[in-house]
Parts: sequence; C-alpha cells; structure tokens
Amino acid sequence: MAITYRGERFSGYNKPKRTPKAKKSHAVLAKEGEKVRLIRFGQQGVSGAGKNPKTKKGKARRKSFKARHAKNIKKGKMSAAYWANKVKW
Repeated sequence: MAITYRGERFSGYNKPKRTPKAKKSHAVLAKEGEKVRLIRFGQQGVSGAGKNPKTKKGKARRKSFKARHAKNIKKGKMSAAYWANKVKW
C-alpha cells in the first residue's frame, strides 16, 4: 500500500524513510485520527547514539537529547522530536 503525498512516495502512514537529497535525513507521513502531516526530521549526515549506545559519550549524548527534547517528544506522532527520538535515538 504505497501512498503518494505531494509528489513523494511513502510505504504507509507512520513509517519513516530516509531522504538522501533533502536537508533533513528522514521523512514520515504522520497520521493521527483524520490529521495527516508530512514531517521531516533529523540532521543529514549525523547518526544518533543508537538504541544501545556502547560508550560513555554515546550514552551521554542520548541522555542529553532526550532531556532537551522531552517536552516536544511528549507531543506525540505529529512532532518531529517524537520521530527523531524513535528512529535516531
């Protein structure tokens, strides 16, 4: 079930994809109830600390990101911080 939205193809709602030529690293077609919104998130070329950071520095980066963006992450699927937290961190 591929969805085309504003000239971009997505495999479905709430399924993030990489965007190699855009300013942001990922894009997602977020859907909550009847609302549909295209959200671009993540800095191009920068990796997150990952789901299981090994180093002390990686763990500190992950903790700092989550603390800094906690308020925006709580906004849910319609915020870029939610998706960056889910995909990159």
